[in-house]
Amino acid sequence: MAERRFSLCRFLRRKKKKEGPETAPAQQPEEAEQPQPLQEDPGRERTQEQDRARGHFRRAAQAFLTFLGIQRRKTRITPTEVLAQPDPTLSELKAHPEVDTTSTDGTALCDGVVTNDGTNSNTALPELSTEADGATTEGMADTESTPVQRLPDAPSQDVLGDGAVSAQEATEPDRDTEQRPPSVSQMAWVKEEEEEERADVAPAQQPEEVDQPQPLQEGQDSGADTDSRPAQSGNDALPADVSEENGVSDAKQVPAFVRNVHQRLTASTTPEEKLLAEFLRVTDEHPADAVVTLLCCASSCDRAAAIMWRTITSSGRTVVKVLPELLCVMEDWPMHSMSTSDGDKTDVFALAATRVIWETLQMFWFTESLIEYSPRLLMALLFQVLISTEQTPEEVDTFWRGCREQHNLPTQPNRFAVLTIKALLCHLECEEVVVSMERKRGWDTLLSADTHHYAVGLLAREMRRVSSPLCSRITLHLLELLSREEPHLEVFTVAFLVEVLDGLDMSDWGGSILQSLSRHLRSECPERRRLALRGLLVLSQDPVMADGVQSLTQSLTELLWDADGELVWMALSIFINEVQDRGIPISTPTALELAEALQTLFGYDNIHVQLLSVHLFRRVLKLVVEEGKQPLQTHVIQSLLPLFFLSHDENEHLADASWEVLIRALRFLKRRDLKNLLEADKPWRFCDCLVESEKKRVVEFMWQALPHLESPQEPLREAALKFIGIAAKYLRKGQEEDELITEVIIDTLQGMTADSPAISRLAAETLKIIKDVHKPKPKPTPKSKSTRFR
Repeated sequence: MAERRFSLCRFLRRKKKKEGPETAPAQQPEEAEQPQPLQEDPGRERTQEQDRARGHFRRAAQAFLTFLGIQRRKTRITPTEVLAQPDPTLSELKAHPEVDTTSTDGTALCDGVVTNDGTNSNTALPELSTEADGATTEGMADTESTPVQRLPDAPSQDVLGDGAVSAQEATEPDRDTEQRPPSVSQMAWVKEEEEEERADVAPAQQPEEVDQPQPLQEGQDSGADTDSRPAQSGNDALPADVSEENGVSDAKQVPAFVRNVHQRLTASTTPEEKLLAEFLRVTDEHPADAVVTLLCCASSCDRAAAIMWRTITSSGRTVVKVLPELLCVMEDWPMHSMSTSDGDKTDVFALAATRVIWETLQMFWFTESLIEYSPRLLMALLFQVLISTEQTPEEVDTFWRGCREQHNLPTQPNRFAVLTIKALLCHLECEEVVVSMERKRGWDTLLSADTHHYAVGLLAREMRRVSSPLCSRITLHLLELLSREEPHLEVFTVAFLVEVLDGLDMSDWGGSILQSLSRHLRSECPERRRLALRGLLVLSQDPVMADGVQSLTQSLTELLWDADGELVWMALSIFINEVQDRGIPISTPTALELAEALQTLFGYDNIHVQLLSVHLFRRVLKLVVEEGKQPLQTHVIQSLLPLFFLSHDENEHLADASWEVLIRALRFLKRRDLKNLLEADKPWRFCDCLVESEKKRVVEFMWQALPHLESPQEPLREAALKFIGIAAKYLRKGQEEDELITEVIIDTLQGMTADSPAISRLAAETLKIIKDVHKPKPKPTPKSKSTRFR
């Protein structure tokens, strides 16, 4: 086929010479953009040696083209079709497979002419910037991969670094075709024609013009003319003991080899398949050295480094070895210290590893290996969001400023980490989680150090709703983190864990979870205590954890005195779960401590806390051990009047619960007389008998009634006024405590004149009773002096 084509070309050329200059331009068989062959010297005769040289040259040119890997696209799309397509974003573009452009006998196909921009003239598609920079090599592209949909707020960046080819440039294949220099393949065909016409040109000198690699000019778009330059020679700048033939034989050679590969890719726009294959082999055998060295020499992940990371990611076996190394770097904020085999102890930025993860997520879809390491990767990214929000050292800020300016990335590192989390979730098929977090402003909440753990809890709930298997794997990883007791990870780790605890088998993990939560329970940070209580609230519902939670009774009792109503409510709930329908006896010390704390909670300004405290007090009366009943009686007597007032509360649930507990308390005290008066609906007779039997506590009763005079509920103010009126006659004159409470009550009653008519009238009557009781006796009239001595 090739010989017939060459014969046809010679026949047409000779026919044209015979027809003369009158031939019309329209009769030219080739397009205008094809380079014209050199003119044939009609007076020169070819010798047999020249024919043999011409054959040698043809075979050399064909071998040279094969070495360059000049190829054409599998699909052919005309410029009109390209322009009709929508302009895709970088992340929506996908690498296209390429096919060999040589025939079975080794000759290049004539219809696969490659233009000087490295693409077929009919296939100028807008490519991913990795291809535009020359990153695509034969056999490297992952044709099964699907790039992640870029999020609305994702940065517009060049995936391989500097010099992404714009869609406009990619969709203009016909511009200035006549003025462009001929491509490599065109030059090769021209040189064959030139050999036929000019025998005085030495064949061996022809390919040398295109065999030298051209370095990128400063400021030049690295995505242009990617295939117009040949690959770099295989022996440039390699160490004496490291070559493409013998490879890397010693671990100490790995860092130098990795640096050399990066330098050669930086200088050349066309990756060498053999060199990249050797780099992949070395990375597979020495992942730690390869990862750290590459992060050191190309921390901002430039175009050459992106090609190398892409090569690593294309191998499923190698990426599984590399991901743990990247994670180790990411977890050591802000710097990761590691000595390579050649003794290099240069620190590596944790943010540089995150940058690599971001790039690989944009280029490839490696679900299997990503699922395996997704729990650890997600926690590392969440930690980076938190720690980069709290502290960003100057050197990290300088490094990130360079990355930001070079690749158009977010201003702050924490926002970049959030974008990487979004990309990771999309790879894990959790796009719904990303959207839900956005709708609930979870990502903004994640960017604040004070609310970071709230956002992590929200993320856990959303992930559990969307993907329970993935959430289970993350939970197992969190349990491993807790077992290692790493304080810097515990807050958001527990925040995630408490949202998924009810799905765990506590017989396996209950002990380690309880140990971690108990540490937070003693923390001075309210948020840590709140997270611990939320976790214990879940554990307290599991019978397996009954003994473990009961061991935290002392710490939980102390929290009942906390000013935070939410903490108090959760502590009460844990206690109730522990004793509810289980019949667990309550020791005397615990019963005394609980009874004392619960009495103060009867008057709490939170209805939920009041109701739970009443229910728990009932359990204490029922479950206290026999030997603890006598010591508990004092606390029970002190609780009678508060429970009596709560039985008048407008909330029916609280009023009914308080009435029932009051009856039980009277049974506990064996005060049947008082119990009968209440059951007979004689509440004020009950109050009179109570004060009569406990005259020594009258001042204490007055202090318990006083706060209810300022209650927003009128029934409670009325009950307090009536009780004070009954108890006032038992106050003792001349006693300091009695006089003090009397003065306080009089001042309070005088301020109630503006209350409702019923309350004002009752307050006036009570005030009169108190004044009459404490009306001073008239002093005797002194006798006159004259009368005295009469």
